Amino acid sequence: MSRVAVTGIGAISPLGLDAASTWRAACAGESGIDWISTFDTDGLPVRIAGQVKGFEPGQVVPPKEARRLERNVLFGVAAGREAVADSGLTGFDPARVGVVFGSAIGGVPGILEQADTLRERGPDRVSPNFLQNVLVDSVSGQLAITLGLKGPNYAVVSACATGSHAIGEAAELIKRGAADAVLAGGTEACLIPLILAGFTAMRGLAVEDEHPARASRPFDATRAGFVMAEGSGAVLLEDWERAEARGADIYAEVLGYGASNDAHHMAQPEPEATGVAAMMRGALERARVEPQRVGYINAHGTATPLGDAAETRAIKQVFGAHAYDLAVSSTKSMMGHTFGAAGAIEAIMCILALRHGVLPPTINLREPDPECDLDYVPNEARHTQVDVALSNAMGLGGHNGCVLLARAV
Repeated sequence: MSRVAVTGIGAISPLGLDAASTWRAACAGESGIDWISTFDTDGLPVRIAGQVKGFEPGQVVPPKEARRLERNVLFGVAAGREAVADSGLTGFDPARVGVVFGSAIGGVPGILEQADTLRERGPDRVSPNFLQNVLVDSVSGQLAITLGLKGPNYAVVSACATGSHAIGEAAELIKRGAADAVLAGGTEACLIPLILAGFTAMRGLAVEDEHPARASRPFDATRAGFVMAEGSGAVLLEDWERAEARGADIYAEVLGYGASNDAHHMAQPEPEATGVAAMMRGALERARVEPQRVGYINAHGTATPLGDAAETRAIKQVFGAHAYDLAVSSTKSMMGHTFGAAGAIEAIMCILALRHGVLPPTINLREPDPECDLDYVPNEARHTQVDVALSNAMGLGGHNGCVLLARAV
């Protein structure tokens, strides 16, 4: 089967409007979490989020189109266009380039807006652009239209594991010869009162009244929940031989992909983390990679009391004594949780860690937790070269997905 190269990356995040600025901010330990400015939070118990700031839709698509597209679609198009441009891919057969791109929540903001229109102004005033722009697969379709990509095209939906599954499935398309290149990733823009209230009702969110940047504390003994965020991550994957033949700058290699389900609870992790362990073990076994080769894990690490402890247990199950030698960090400490985009953005963090020999930190890690006793790269980035990295993602419904990556050599 074909080897899979990463030749392009793109990102929109609370830390920056492209992959490079997101990476620089992450390595500097900066936080993109702040007071919510896009809607009135009076009466809401949570007033913080990781917002994308300074985004100009008119720079992504023409103004008329920008007005009709959902924010999550615009993010996805921006990240996808960046990844393709970064790859330098030109002169390709459109039928051999695919798109696998998803979202956890999709166009819920647009659905609510049009529901208000229907109620207040009647059915004749519902937008004719409504349905085609609120679907979870709207972004994969829009990317194909914007970039002229006619190969395999679909959306992956697996809650907060969406971005990881999208990259993994895209790599599989290339490995089995169904495409020469695939644009893959995830996107999310659901910072609205309803979604915030829903996660608050589930008791999943961190509450912070003074210092938003300190709210997301993965693996810390005082962690109290995750912080909602928005953004998008995209990677351009290619058949390795074709990428080399055209002289592409290869960032990394996708070695493998793991997927599983906890089959336990829609919202709570399985206490022994057997599903998460199976996901990582499966990726290693299928790629024929010894656990000792993995030097860095970008953890799901949402800062929930149960989730962080469960993921730590899973890492120990899979890596044994080596779990204490490898580095683990959660960049959600800086960005918050971007849901369907998280797996893709965090895979990009692994790709750049492999390329630059820098491991981004877990900020706000001050009080050790006996249940979380691994090396979480606390508070400051670490300059060290690793050859293999793993990006973990887990989502509501027990969905687990990980991407195994290697330094390009």
